Amino acid sequence: MNKILVYGATGDQGLPLIDELLKNGYKVRAASRNPDDFKAYDPSDVEPVKADLFDIDSLRIVSKDIDAIAMNLPFVFDKNIAQQWGENITKAGADAGIKKIVFNTSCYVAPTDNGLAAHDGRRAIERAMEESGMDYAVIRSMVFMDNLTRFWSKPSITNSDTFAYPCSPDLKISWVCLNDVAKFMVASLSNSSLKADKIYVGGPEILLGEEVAERFSRALNREIKFKSLDPKNFAGAMSKLVTGSEDYEDVSIYGGMAAFYTWYNDQDPSPLAIDMAPAYKLLNVNPTYFEDWIKEHDWNRV
Repeated sequence: MNKILVYGATGDQGLPLIDELLKNGYKVRAASRNPDDFKAYDPSDVEPVKADLFDIDSLRIVSKDIDAIAMNLPFVFDKNIAQQWGENITKAGADAGIKKIVFNTSCYVAPTDNGLAAHDGRRAIERAMEESGMDYAVIRSMVFMDNLTRFWSKPSITNSDTFAYPCSPDLKISWVCLNDVAKFMVASLSNSSLKADKIYVGGPEILLGEEVAERFSRALNREIKFKSLDPKNFAGAMSKLVTGSEDYEDVSIYGGMAAFYTWYNDQDPSPLAIDMAPAYKLLNVNPTYFEDWIKEHDWNRV
């Protein structure tokens, strides 16, 4: 296995994946709507190509002479669209003779549909992989530490010494950083024993909100407090930052975020608290602890 086709190759999930693939000796074909995003890479290592997930013919073209697929796909709040993406990618890949596909769900995925469009769309993509005839591994990742560096989260830490997040005080979360998710994806590609696997991926610690604030306090040497936000209020505040209005449609990233965290907070036990020991052993990934991750970032400016 040498050349990997990466869908969702840009952004904060795609770029760590590309870097990890290159570090492990793979060549990358990076599919994007804007191939100019990859000018920083050596063209002998990263081949930028244009692809449209709605256009299976464009996916057939980019799937030629590829050994495996690794993908991070954007959330969509229409299950039928997610299903179409999954079917187009897997059919184009299987027709091209690709042997394996690895998918990072970017969220917890329950064993059955739960009525949340973005979540159930992830399950539809998984089903397309199952039916493709290719070997597959699904990385069902938990909540990303990197969320806290975003414009909708970091300012409260930097300016108000407050870790504010839409998790209830008793919601336990296995936080994971995106660099580790990339390592799990590449390890899954490299592991020939993984042929039809779904792997829940989190971090080495299962933490309450107060415990996350404690990690920040120790790492930054100042007191950081935890504030539990109502998911709908959180989504409204996020919408206001982007659109200027707290009003949002249910079928939007803001409505989806509110629905996700409302559902998480209502579950007992927490679906986001997972024992990672088996996955670390299987895929030989050394985890990043939350406090160490915090120290890797600058929290003195937004």
